Amino acid sequence: MKKELDIFFTAIMFFTRIPCPKWIDHSPEILNKSTRYFSLVGIIVGGFSALIFWGFSYIFPLSLALLFSMVFTIWLTGAFHEDGFADVCDGFGGGWTKDKILTIMKDSRLGTYGTIGLVGMLVFKYTALSYQPNQILVTLIAGHSISRFITSFLLYLYPYVRDDISSKSKPMGHAQNFSVVMYNGVIGIIPLFFYNSYWVFLCLLPPFIAMLLLGRFFKKWIGGQTGDCAGATQQVTEVVFYLSLLILWKFI
Repeated sequence: MKKELDIFFTAIMFFTRIPCPKWIDHSPEILNKSTRYFSLVGIIVGGFSALIFWGFSYIFPLSLALLFSMVFTIWLTGAFHEDGFADVCDGFGGGWTKDKILTIMKDSRLGTYGTIGLVGMLVFKYTALSYQPNQILVTLIAGHSISRFITSFLLYLYPYVRDDISSKSKPMGHAQNFSVVMYNGVIGIIPLFFYNSYWVFLCLLPPFIAMLLLGRFFKKWIGGQTGDCAGATQQVTEVVFYLSLLILWKFI
């Protein structure tokens, strides 16, 4: 039981700013195993996002409440996945060889491609959420859990390509057992059961296809994936899920 708590709190510590007990062991082995709680972390982050939106919706217009929710979520995760998405935009936008792409992605500075990509992603996310016709609270939670579940497939299907031991994301990038993916799936789809229609499960398909396309792109250019690639995949599949919901609600 204590070992599982170690793994769970390590996931919380790595992916969020939520305080954790000081006795938590954050060894590479424990960190690698913590991916099994990727979707659960998504539910927790999404839950906070929904709570902030719900609370501020009683004070401000819904558009502002949504903005507060997004800002809080970015703070809560330390912009962990957003940073990965921006690095991927910079790396693949400015690099033409594997070594150059990996070097640019490792650079902590934000470039033109990263800035434009990140702004565009946030605008897409805000707009897609603002047009959700109903059950926005469930959607805020589902978007975070589903995108993290889908991203766990990326870690399973594609090899980790960085060879530098300094990378803080290296333990997370190791090949995952398929049982870890399934565990994330069981947890990740829980919010979907709270929608009024089970047709919502169809919205799993577009994010999965987006993940495969991104994985194929990463494989072509750098031979696999990195922590930044995983972060970018989480961001893209989250937005694709929101867009899929908009299409679904239009036809049912």
